[in-house]
Amino acid sequence: MFKRKQSTPERLIGRELLRNYGFMKAEDCEYNVKFAMDNPDCIIYGFAIGDSGSEKSKVVVDTAFSITAFDESHETFTLNAPYENGTMTSKGENNSKPGEVTSRINQQDHIKPQVFFPSIVTLKDPTEANFLYVFNNILRTRHYGAQTTRTGRVRNELIGVIFADGEIVSNLRWTQAIYDILQAEEKLNIRDPLDEDDVVNSAEKAMENLMAEEFIVHSDFVGEKFADLLQEVKSVIGNEEGLRQMLKKADNEAKEYAKLHIKGKAEDKGKAKTNSSKK
Repeated sequence: MFKRKQSTPERLIGRELLRNYGFMKAEDCEYNVKFAMDNPDCIIYGFAIGDSGSEKSKVVVDTAFSITAFDESHETFTLNAPYENGTMTSKGENNSKPGEVTSRINQQDHIKPQVFFPSIVTLKDPTEANFLYVFNNILRTRHYGAQTTRTGRVRNELIGVIFADGEIVSNLRWTQAIYDILQAEEKLNIRDPLDEDDVVNSAEKAMENLMAEEFIVHSDFVGEKFADLLQEVKSVIGNEEGLRQMLKKADNEAKEYAKLHIKGKAEDKGKAKTNSSKK
């Protein structure tokens, strides 16, 4: 799963919530067309509007890899566009020759059910509201990419949060560690899909082992520790009033940040040009 396929759906979920609760208007901030530059979506996930301004994303997502091999987790479907009679052979209509076979045939790779993609989302220098905003987006997102919207849903199963003063391991290294544990415990069977409980347990073990090798300061919330953290987060975003307050706090912080670091810079440049022209 390419990183763009992961971050974009989660970002759009957050934008939908901001509009629903009145913190953003569609006409003022249109994704990939016109950014308002002063809401949580723009400040956290970043934007670029040529010379008008830009902000680097604070959410870092990498390409995710399936635990099982490609030929075990994917299958190829053939797509076609038949004629009016339901066949692939023309009757001679619309400038086509009778008996001509259409060339409108294509193939796409689709992911089989119960395939796991270990993924790490890194949020740089977050406030509490920023953290809850991104956390909520991940929990709410169900569909990733055009293919999955037609063939099924993706469920995010969060297994932990790590607070650290630097970035942790990559998706590929974590996936390889999970695979090694499953293989050592003889829980990899080509004929049967992976068991979800086995994958979660192996993912937790792999992350604990990998973090033990790191040279950064970190506090790990995995397993039972994460269950308590997850309940605390749900108590905030699990009700309408708590969610509204979180969005309002994130919106206030975003507007203050934009005033100081984005729009403020643009205004300073404008003043500098005005002063120089007067001289």
